[in-house]
Amino acid sequence: MLLSALRDAVPLVQCITNAVVTNVTANVLLALGATPAMVDIPGEARQFAPVASAVLVNLGTPTGSQREAMLEAADAANESGTPWVLDPVAVGFLAVRTQTATELVALRPAIIRGNASEIIALAGAGAGGRGVDSLDEPAAALDAARLLASRHGSVVAVSGAVDMIVAPSGAVVGVANGTPLLTQVTGGGCALGAVMAAFAALTEDPLLAAVAATGVYTIAAEHAAAVASGPGTFAAQFLDALSAITPDDVRRGLTLRSDS
Repeated sequence: MLLSALRDAVPLVQCITNAVVTNVTANVLLALGATPAMVDIPGEARQFAPVASAVLVNLGTPTGSQREAMLEAADAANESGTPWVLDPVAVGFLAVRTQTATELVALRPAIIRGNASEIIALAGAGAGGRGVDSLDEPAAALDAARLLASRHGSVVAVSGAVDMIVAPSGAVVGVANGTPLLTQVTGGGCALGAVMAAFAALTEDPLLAAVAATGVYTIAAEHAAAVASGPGTFAAQFLDALSAITPDDVRRGLTLRSDS
């Protein structure tokens, strides 16, 4: 089980992520058993990527220097064989990040994770959502996800009520776990990208990494929601649930759907 492997290996995840979710992302990784490193400035980003177990590139608040660092880290990760995850936050809707995302996706990330509107826009088939909010359902993004996956050799994870994860072959695995409370706290989606990076460090199969990460993350969210009284208590309970979740919890709770 990759969850046990993660806690044994304690993967080091370089996070080039947005200012809004930096603390949340670091705490999620720590709670799960990984180690975050927020190394996101030019020069250091290139130097650190080969040392990291995996890299997250999240376009949530892309300053000029951070965009440079993202491209450096992705290039260095490819040179060193370090798996990396692209989270193209709000692409299509905003021009600067859309251009940066286009450059990054050409560098063939192991996993691309976004909401349906972001995935559709990244594939060139739509104009994006309302900022970070999706205006499309995951099923509507399947053709775009398949196009991205086949074009770039990446696994594409489309978030939603049922998370749809698409392999370069076109095969689809759906993970039907989670809670609406994940959409009511900052970083509910962005932190999942970091967890996917942590799992990608453990296996050469990015589809397995994306499915395992999504399953662990969303089942922990269900456990947290069961004892939370609202978004505030959920945020704290979620970290506790990530720390406490076991492989048996995942085996018992995981709900998968497949579509070839």
